Amino acid sequence: MSSVSIIGTGNMARTIGTLAVAGGNTVEVMGRDHAKSADLAKSLGGGTTTGEWGAVPAGDIVIVALLSDGVVPTVTHYGDALAGKVIVDISNPFNATFDGLAHREVTSIAQEVAKVAPAGADVVKGFNTVFRHVLENGRPDIFIAGDDAQAKAAVEAFVKSLGMRPMDAGGLKMAHWLEGAGVLTMGLARHGVGGWDFSLGVTELRA
Repeated sequence: MSSVSIIGTGNMARTIGTLAVAGGNTVEVMGRDHAKSADLAKSLGGGTTTGEWGAVPAGDIVIVALLSDGVVPTVTHYGDALAGKVIVDISNPFNATFDGLAHREVTSIAQEVAKVAPAGADVVKGFNTVFRHVLENGRPDIFIAGDDAQAKAAVEAFVKSLGMRPMDAGGLKMAHWLEGAGVLTMGLARHGVGGWDFSLGVTELRA
């Protein structure tokens, strides 16, 4: 099983934390508001601990469960405390109308994180193409992207512990397209599907 630190105390932090505990992983919660972190850790149970904001995370995998505009500043704030860690960015930088990306360049939040992450840290994009309640109640495919094979293998093992299937989309530059897939899910929810009870997945044809 994995050792995971979750930075954030919102809905996605709670959902991933709940699944992580159920999957037998060691979990730590880190938030700006220590009281909220402690409350979340208590509700997650399973020996979940609370870490200090900005301190060295206890987990080998650090999931930054924050809104997109807070991810890079938070990784910058943590600085060398993240050295040697696998940093997982789960955010979607939607524009104001949720039909495009907030950044205009061919980049991603994960790629911008990699620019400010300390030496020895590896960045993986993941979990951004799944709506929270589907993650909570279903068994969706989890698309990931990253440049380091060992880091991706660690995240894949964590995803499998949640009872889900990891799907490797390639190097970290693919994070831009995973963020685009997040936009696609919004379009499908509003139009083709007409609801939020679905996720993107891969169907393999077998002979």
